Amino acid sequence: MKIIRCTQNDIVDILEIYRLATSYQKLKFDIHWPVFDEQLIKTEIADSHMWKLMLQDRIACIWSACFSDPQIWEERNSDPSVYIHRIATHPDFRGQQLTGRIIQWAKRFAKLHHKDFIRMDTVGNNIGLIQYYQKYGFEFLGLFTLRDTSGLPAHYQKGPVSLFQLRI
Repeated sequence: MKIIRCTQNDIVDILEIYRLATSYQKLKFDIHWPVFDEQLIKTEIADSHMWKLMLQDRIACIWSACFSDPQIWEERNSDPSVYIHRIATHPDFRGQQLTGRIIQWAKRFAKLHHKDFIRMDTVGNNIGLIQYYQKYGFEFLGLFTLRDTSGLPAHYQKGPVSLFQLRI
């Protein structure tokens, strides 16, 4: 297993993994990801925010990590944090506890960059997902209605967000 930054050469694979993840979400949840704009992915790669977990020389999992998320975290954004978005696992690798590996990576990444928290969000009151993140040590901070969702992906228009944080 290795975790490295995504490159522009990964765009086709990233979009396919997100497509597969969204199809899976549609089977399980009322709220699911929209089709992500290719330009969003290109920008996140160019800004060094997109990461991939490689297994067997294949992209098993992808996510975005950044150090600021003011639109979602509002006043709390001033806390030194790593923000994780859009973890998606290729179906061939589901059930292998890859989220746990990403969280272990995020802990090291946060310490390296002198951050106090790892933070994540999800749209809606998805009890199963809330319990899943709590299993990994995240504190569920509650449901919050965002003041401004302009420019955010479409699923943020569909309800309050669940906020999670893990103190390092």
